[in-house]
Amino acid sequence: MSQSEPLLRVENLKTQFFTEEGTVRAVDGVSFEVGEGELVGLVGESGAGKSVAAQSIMRLVEEPGRIVDGTVTYKGRTLVDIERGPDGDLRESEAMLSRREMRTDIRGTEIAIIFQDPMESLNPVFTVGGQVREFIELNRDVSGAEAEEIAIDMLREVGIPEPVKRYDEYPHQFSGGMRQRVLIAMALACEPSLIIADEPTTALDVTVEGQILDLVDDLQEKYDTAFVWVTHDMGVVAEICDSVNVMYLGEVIEQADVDDLFHDTKHPYTRALLRSIPRPDRTVESLDPIGGVMPEAINPPSGCRFHTRCPDAREVCREVHPTHAPPEEGADAAGAGNDGARPADAARAAEADGRQPHLVSCVKYESVGYEHSESLEAEATGAFAGGLAEMRGGERDE
Repeated sequence: MSQSEPLLRVENLKTQFFTEEGTVRAVDGVSFEVGEGELVGLVGESGAGKSVAAQSIMRLVEEPGRIVDGTVTYKGRTLVDIERGPDGDLRESEAMLSRREMRTDIRGTEIAIIFQDPMESLNPVFTVGGQVREFIELNRDVSGAEAEEIAIDMLREVGIPEPVKRYDEYPHQFSGGMRQRVLIAMALACEPSLIIADEPTTALDVTVEGQILDLVDDLQEKYDTAFVWVTHDMGVVAEICDSVNVMYLGEVIEQADVDDLFHDTKHPYTRALLRSIPRPDRTVESLDPIGGVMPEAINPPSGCRFHTRCPDAREVCREVHPTHAPPEEGADAAGAGNDGARPADAARAAEADGRQPHLVSCVKYESVGYEHSESLEAEATGAFAGGLAEMRGGERDE
């Protein structure tokens, strides 16, 4: 990441859903940056809060959801800024763009979003070309004829054969991969500086997924468009991302450049994600899935939120909420990098080189007594029930 001001900066973003059962802390203090032309991954299991974080950036969260804290800035403009008024109630700051400004100045023209299921994004009763043309007309100052010409050019750009003919066809006449190409064409048509892709290849087979990823890589290089790529697939992250943010239960628990993340993995959750995917360079009898399930975000576990499933968990992990920072020097033997360098030194070197510093939220790398703490047996098969029991028993203060 360059030393200049980032294209997008997300700081301490919190989004909650207020339900009869309790408050769901879907996004709980997420911070990351995206530089110009950078492809940033947001990765984690289902329920980690990735999609809600993406929707919060675009201010697309609907009731009963609400952004309750944090700031999001884009090119120096304030998309999100939540503050407390004199009465103690949360409110939008005066610096925050209005809903009309978000709709006319940001969405589509500056930041576009590609959703997971193209059939939910494309209207089945209108032609594909008509929908792309309408999107261009709404977001660019061009005539209908010019918008149609741009739409056909963009369909050709994303690899749709015979774009003039297919312009007048309907979504059901396109395959899943072709529909996803249409959404990419629609996103690129208004020449945004940033595209948020919310698991756009999840519903596609592996061959078509590979084609879409190659397409994105080519278009990103050609147009220098930045991406936030939301996914649960570490293989996709390794192939296309420049830097990675690993999320667990509403929090970013590890951040690093993609090479650092894969070759000098710090957090036990990230290691577990990597162990659970097949690798073409290794032959194994079976995969090693992560034990248990993610607890409910209504009442997350105390301390480190991963401790109920973590094979390295100790008593201190249940008591201390880890700090998201470069690992401390000398905090723990596990803090040394694979090449023998101390992680704090590596973080400073990354910043000096303009790269994403390696940050981690794990008490193993803090001076909080992890080495001398008693081992804690992970509640791997009862994490979900355990979270509910704590909530109902009132063992944690809100």
